[in-house]
Amino acid sequence: MKHVAFGGRLVMLGLGSIGQGVLPLILSHIDMPRDRITIVTADARGGAVASELGIRVLVQPIDRQNLRDVLAPLLEAGDFLLNLSVDVSSVALIELCRAAGALYLDTCIEPWAGGYTDPTLTPSQRSNYALRESARALAVPGGQLPTAIVGHGANPGLVSHFVKQALLDVARDTGAGGEAPATQAGWAALAQRLGIQAIHIAERDTQVGGIAKRRGEFVNTWSIDGFVGEGCQPAELGWGTHEGALPADGRRHEFGCDAAIYLMRPGASVRVRSWTPLEGPFHGFLITHNESISIADYYTVRDGDAVRYRPTVHYAYHPCDDAVLSIHELAGRNWQMQPTQRLMMDEIGSGMDELGVLLLGHERGAYWYGSRLTIEEARRLAPHNNATSLQVTAAVMAGMVWAMEHPSRGLMEADELDHARVLDIMRPYLGELVGVYSDWTPLQDRARLFPEDLDRAQPFRFSNIRV
Repeated sequence: MKHVAFGGRLVMLGLGSIGQGVLPLILSHIDMPRDRITIVTADARGGAVASELGIRVLVQPIDRQNLRDVLAPLLEAGDFLLNLSVDVSSVALIELCRAAGALYLDTCIEPWAGGYTDPTLTPSQRSNYALRESARALAVPGGQLPTAIVGHGANPGLVSHFVKQALLDVARDTGAGGEAPATQAGWAALAQRLGIQAIHIAERDTQVGGIAKRRGEFVNTWSIDGFVGEGCQPAELGWGTHEGALPADGRRHEFGCDAAIYLMRPGASVRVRSWTPLEGPFHGFLITHNESISIADYYTVRDGDAVRYRPTVHYAYHPCDDAVLSIHELAGRNWQMQPTQRLMMDEIGSGMDELGVLLLGHERGAYWYGSRLTIEEARRLAPHNNATSLQVTAAVMAGMVWAMEHPSRGLMEADELDHARVLDIMRPYLGELVGVYSDWTPLQDRARLFPEDLDRAQPFRFSNIRV
């Protein structure tokens, strides 16, 4: 099914696992000639896939010095830049697209190379909070600028649409139902009315391959550079109004929307308690992600300058088991990448990615809504994908369609898009979409073996959730 016809040119920056996986979806669902697509990539990885599909590839790493010289001749009014790269500034690319009159989409807000771990920057300055603020500074209220969607992969991206659907489900099932709100203020008021205290992006990846992780090797089911980069950033979370004192290692930012805090530790060293329907209770990594900040900011209720309501929002990620071993080894190396990296794709023999959002604190306790996608179904649905990548690539394709349908909206985040339209486009690629209620709390079975200082009056406070 072709969702939209596009008359411009498409420039795709990056051809890693997500670039290779999204190409078949673009060709299936966006009506445009293949000879109007150009891929610009830092190396020859993925060249065989592009050649198989008849897409032109330009091997040229992009940096501060050559960005304009390489990309400006490829973009003019009505074209589209799809950024799936690492180490290339999203803000610089958005500014380039805006000058050319071109549309833009990325899966996360990237800094220039080294920006995640630059020791000359404070933890606050190299946070996702700071990156988001730099992108949000490009927003022009009411302006008819080319649409630029930031952070629209699985998470950030897909999970923001899951939050809206989950809120509507809880409202329906608790008798607080009604039509979907039409504004940010309406959605925030709904979350407040339902009593949502915390939102986890709760994910368990159970995919396994036939080759065990080797010593000195980092193994993962999606971008290793991306995972390690964000894992070495400070742990970040949206900070809710139900919380008490800051954690001992918690810090507020001295600029911006003030919707989030950070911890003085890399996210890959911080674990949190969470729950998914198939896994049950688990410990996940509190990896920093843009959606932890954007969702918390979007669902804030303000009275003038005073914040009346905000949920705590963070990622709770249990990657595939080999990636957990890889992180353990990475930490032991003082966060220096292993000499060998292996992206699991064809070797995966079984497993699924259970990705969703867990809404906590409402009348029925806990509600998880999300996607269960097995490796077998992912391979049946789209070539060059595994279960993890397809949840990303489907969201990329759907975000592109939405931008093409709404080409003059300026800077947009996933939370600001029409969730029903975007989910409708993605639904065929998400496997089983399910919503499940639970009585789980982070207090469950605690203090059974050892005494713990728990806040039993406020079970969903972060002090109870952090491991």
